[in-house]
Amino acid sequence: MYELYNYKGDLMKILQKGFNYSQDGPGNRLVYHTQGCNFRCKWCSNPESMNINGNARDYTVAQLADEAYRSRMMFFDGGGVTFTGGECTLQHEELNELLKILRDKGINTAIETNGSDARLVELAENIDYLIMDFKHWDDTVHRKWVGVSNAQVKKNLEYFFASHRQLHIRIPLIKGVNDDPNGFVEYFSDKDTSNTVFEFLPYHEFGKDKWTEKYEISDGFITPETLADFKNKFTNHGLKLTAT
Repeated sequence: MYELYNYKGDLMKILQKGFNYSQDGPGNRLVYHTQGCNFRCKWCSNPESMNINGNARDYTVAQLADEAYRSRMMFFDGGGVTFTGGECTLQHEELNELLKILRDKGINTAIETNGSDARLVELAENIDYLIMDFKHWDDTVHRKWVGVSNAQVKKNLEYFFASHRQLHIRIPLIKGVNDDPNGFVEYFSDKDTSNTVFEFLPYHEFGKDKWTEKYEISDGFITPETLADFKNKFTNHGLKLTAT
């Protein structure tokens, strides 16, 4: 079993880093993948990021801020810095400090998160672009496939809906897990999603060979018809779509 995340300290554990265009927020971005995750999604493509004692390297906040500032000429087309995971918000204090520094230096900031941090709203003022995953609307199903409740995820989502902040919601689509759009549409339809875009991520097996535990998804590929059904129902309910 992967050990539970229990990291505390002044350093940030970074699994990998590099530039990526438009997939992790707008423009060309320096993307930091943090080590450690509190979710155990059975389709995870980066299982090596779950355990805090993985192949991460420790960096101080100052080192990361300096590297980002020196990279600023690469942040074209509205780019900047993105923190993803693992789950970047598990290193909350360090992340918040770093986001503040980057914002003060005029660098666009983004995070990709599973939305489970009870203090996510505290990070909001230092985030220019927020990407959140939403795996399933039903708590029982969410617990089965992810390992934890979705209650805090929903609470955070509803805060951002109510505050009219920019929000980019990504929904991984896995056959037999969450391939029915009706529950998603029902959940989102009574929310104010005027500043929200939705993106669908069809299942893939890019991380299957990296699992050291049993890989439990045997046939997770959705059909083109299923994807089209999601797109049609979301659009018909006034939910805006995007693709990266």
